[in-house]
Amino acid sequence: MEESKTPMSSTGLRENSAGLLCYILGWVTGLIFLALERDSKFVKFHAMQSLVVFLFLSAVAVLVPVIPIIGWFVSILAWPVGFVVWILMMYKAYKGEMYKLPVAGDFAERYVNK
Repeated sequence: MEESKTPMSSTGLRENSAGLLCYILGWVTGLIFLALERDSKFVKFHAMQSLVVFLFLSAVAVLVPVIPIIGWFVSILAWPVGFVVWILMMYKAYKGEMYKLPVAGDFAERYVNK
């Protein structure tokens, strides 16, 4: 999607740029854009999906290592998976796609459509 043809969000940014920024600092920027965006369903969707996904990954990173052996293994796998998801979601948002991750995407879609 060309930058000049992308609609503007109520934040003053183009929707695709705002969507990308929803993911840039994980759940923190998701929460910020959720609070700031008034009109764009696209930006609200990505903000909510970012909030849900990265809060979950943050909880996994903090809580799972406490479990002996299995927890360490899961924790080690969570970092590269989280990194790939982070890059993928920023790319999809910038391309103007409302790409839904399992569970989090459904939750974000319900939030936006209520």
